[in-house]
Amino acid sequence: MKDNPNVLALIKSYPPEIRDRLLTIRAMIVEIATQRDDVGELEETLKWGEASYVTMRPKTGTTIRIDRDKSGEGDVALFVNCQASLVSDWRGMFPGLVFGGDRSVHFTLSKPLPENALRQMIAMALTYHTAKRAAAKPRA
Repeated sequence: MKDNPNVLALIKSYPPEIRDRLLTIRAMIVEIATQRDDVGELEETLKWGEASYVTMRPKTGTTIRIDRDKSGEGDVALFVNCQASLVSDWRGMFPGLVFGGDRSVHFTLSKPLPENALRQMIAMALTYHTAKRAAAKPRA
């Protein structure tokens, strides 16, 4: 992934603890995409004023956005398309986390990131369309 200077400038504009948490999540997104052959290259961009990560390979994953949490549910948030079933799935898998409707999961600075859960959520988002197609194929 090529670093986007506009995204990095946005993240660096936040207070140190918010910036560090967002950079940690960003590093996880990049690491997971790099480790998985079914994801491919990512594009880093700004969407709706938020750091966004889009799979370059069509019909692979859904866009992941991360930003400072403005909802009051936490300090930082990870967002996905509200039309995706991801947050509903995550809610069942990780009932101890805080979710916002069908589009986000929220994290506070007062608690460590739930790294295992977060890694699983990121992988699911980066392969969302691929997994959906695989699930829809009839079994022989």
